[in-house]
Amino acid sequence: MTPIDLVVTVCAVLSPTTCEETHLVFSSNVSLRQCTMAAQPYIAQWVAEHPKWTAVKWRCEYPRNNQKAFQDAVWSAG
Repeated sequence: MTPIDLVVTVCAVLSPTTCEETHLVFSSNVSLRQCTMAAQPYIAQWVAEHPKWTAVKWRCEYPRNNQKAFQDAVWSAG
């Protein structure tokens, strides 16, 4: 399985202009486009576990060697 970064932009529920990117590791044998399309249930789970935040957009990308994305969760899809 190839790790894919699921990069989710989340904003605070009580302050919608306070936003940040959260990196989740999405392990799967899918393309970046398929990851983006399949990400909604995983984002919903993250939001349910972090009720002070709401997801506003997301994208999938391959991890960069020089990027240290923190790992909130590892999901296996497929």
